[in-house]
Amino acid sequence: MTTQNLLVQAYLVTLKNKAAGTIVGYSRALTAFTFWLAERSSEDFQPEQFTKTAVETYFAELEARYSVSYRTLVKSALSGFADWLMEEDLLRRNPTSKLHIDAQMMLAPRILSDEQRFILKQLVERADDRRGDALFALGYYAGCRVSDTSWLTMDNVHLTERGGWIRVGYKGSKYREIDLAKPAREALQGFLTERQSDSPFVFPSQRADRLSEAGIHHWFRGLKAGAKAKEFAEIDDISYHDLRHDFAHRARAARWSLEEVAYYLGHITKRGTPAVQTTARYTQVGREQVKGKLSLIN
Repeated sequence: MTTQNLLVQAYLVTLKNKAAGTIVGYSRALTAFTFWLAERSSEDFQPEQFTKTAVETYFAELEARYSVSYRTLVKSALSGFADWLMEEDLLRRNPTSKLHIDAQMMLAPRILSDEQRFILKQLVERADDRRGDALFALGYYAGCRVSDTSWLTMDNVHLTERGGWIRVGYKGSKYREIDLAKPAREALQGFLTERQSDSPFVFPSQRADRLSEAGIHHWFRGLKAGAKAKEFAEIDDISYHDLRHDFAHRARAARWSLEEVAYYLGHITKRGTPAVQTTARYTQVGREQVKGKLSLIN
């Protein structure tokens, strides 16, 4: 075991009172940082390398790629590690003490990077879970809200060998019928083929007839927890709802009109008008028109 692993593992042992998820996050963050330092010195990590200059340089690199929440976690991990090294007389001062992480404003709707999409799809495949396949597909390939997925009933699923559609829209009782792209259709069909439940809801939980919205968010966090350290840093702050946002971006990239995106995602006002830019003139959009463009989305 290398020096950095020995010191990191010794520190992690002292964190018995912290949540298991926090310890895993700290372990990944510290491993990434110590290896980053070791690569630049061509030798195993030594505490004297843990300087203010090193920390500032490392965070400058992180800022270009990673979220505020991930960088905040890294800072907490490094700060605690530095304090422990000081207690062990291996470090003179905490190099993170004056490090400031500026908050950033997230754009809405959010677009995922190609790398983030690849990682998420890889995680779903590696999990080898039919239910997870279907949950992910409804968000990523059908732009469903978490409530759409949670409250989807068996009566509102209509699948055939060559096509399929669902009726969703529990939130605000804004129901809509949407055709499913092939990946979403196949994932949902695969899950239903193995599903064993009398629940009227497509996704039951172990404790209730319906997998709640909170339950879906919990599943998604568990999916991300299966990522490797570098992968996790890329997807740490992505939520299930971001899959819906990204679907909208990919639809626009596939030359869907704003009206078509609004129609498919259920962005409808009380008067039945697509709730996008109010100054725009809208053409009549129908289900068949949108259905023909589903195959264009990557």
